[in-house]
Amino acid sequence: MRLALDLAARGRYFVSPNPMVGAVLVKGNRVVGRGYHRRFGGPHAEVEATLDAGTKARGSVMYVTLEPCCFCGKTGACTDAIEQAGIRQVVAATLDPFARVHGRGMRCLRQAGIRTSVGLLAAESKRLNEAYFTYHTKRRPFVVLKLAATLDGMLATLGGESQWITGPAARKRAQELRCAADAVLVGVNTVLADDPRLTCRAVRGKKLLRVVLDSRLRMPATARVLKGRDPVLVLTTSRNKDKAGRLAERGAEVVRARASRFGVSWSAVMAELHRRKVLLVLVEGGATVASSALEAGAVDKLYVTHAAKVLGPGKVLSACMKPRRLSHAVCLDRVEHEVLGKDVMTSGYVRRR
Repeated sequence: MRLALDLAARGRYFVSPNPMVGAVLVKGNRVVGRGYHRRFGGPHAEVEATLDAGTKARGSVMYVTLEPCCFCGKTGACTDAIEQAGIRQVVAATLDPFARVHGRGMRCLRQAGIRTSVGLLAAESKRLNEAYFTYHTKRRPFVVLKLAATLDGMLATLGGESQWITGPAARKRAQELRCAADAVLVGVNTVLADDPRLTCRAVRGKKLLRVVLDSRLRMPATARVLKGRDPVLVLTTSRNKDKAGRLAERGAEVVRARASRFGVSWSAVMAELHRRKVLLVLVEGGATVASSALEAGAVDKLYVTHAAKVLGPGKVLSACMKPRRLSHAVCLDRVEHEVLGKDVMTSGYVRRR
């Protein structure tokens, strides 16, 4: 199963909105076939593994990281492929949270006379596909907030300058995080200050939905984010049709959403991205967007890279957060630290109250 999980992770950049899945076939204590879901619309892991095993699949045991699907979509049902290959037992790490599959896949296999079991390395499988599970169980995207800060907690100077707080190694790691997402989200202040492209440069062929929160439609039509092939979604509270039209002429899709204290409502953002089948959204700031997301309880996982620098007064992470007691601080669980050149990245899951 650990081998199957390693295989599944290879599909990280291209399978969404499907989950990452790996499968291994074992016969006579030997691995006779292995496969993983490589790309959305392509063969599933179970099919890849049976093709890899060929005739050796008959009488084997399949270890698969997620319950096999039991309906025909872009590909055939994996349960049919397993039955036709003559596999005698299927060991799944966890059930699929997708309503059309949940429990039905294993039931189809049992009805075909195939032995089944569920639960081996379930926690590891769910963590690998945490965005997929969040999307189907909570009906919203999994939200990752990524920030770069100085030792005194500044995200930018008072004038908005933030390029570059961290060094090359940290920026490379940030690109990897971006490429693992379905969408990257920033506020209009970041567009005005940095003029980013918000593209994935670390993985060739990876496409991203680029989302800008721009409540008053201040983004200029010359912004670099409006260039390139990746789609751009502008969420706003403005009714200004002229400004919206100018952005639309440059290829952006402008959508009005509910307002909140600091601009576009985060619940409206989540609902719109869920509708677009975004499993994982990477929020890249700046200070207003980051702090409002934390204040709204929208963040699932946080990555903060601290540079070995002290800046003095500037734009701080807590800009839009209410004062709180120490006992009500935003806390992280399952914390990890990673040294990236002179910088240190701290990551963890936001504790839910």
